[in-house]
Amino acid sequence: MGGYTPGNPFDALIVGYYEGERPLYAAKVRNGFVPLVRREVASQFKGLEIETCPFVNLPEKKRTQWALTKEKLKNCVWLKPELVAQIEFTESTPDGHLRHSKFVALREDKEARDVVRQSSPS
Repeated sequence: MGGYTPGNPFDALIVGYYEGERPLYAAKVRNGFVPLVRREVASQFKGLEIETCPFVNLPEKKRTQWALTKEKLKNCVWLKPELVAQIEFTESTPDGHLRHSKFVALREDKEARDVVRQSSPS
């Protein structure tokens, strides 16, 4: 996880994966949260905020209404990519973005650098 969009306490998580040493953006995840889980996840952000985006492939050129363009990046809060979120998704696009993503849980048994791109579920 590399950031979030503000809300109460956040609107969406900004997640990615590693390709070698490079952290790459994969999705904004808004689904899968109930208020208690949202508060629990947000409590893990303390001490992780940073000034700049950790993903090397942002900002994006406008692909869709959901793209994280330079203008939309101004509203994001960036985090050191240390937290690992388990995300379910139906498929990934050729450029590595997740479609129909849903938050499942924070993972404490996995290091952030071990998160790599996975193929779409079968």
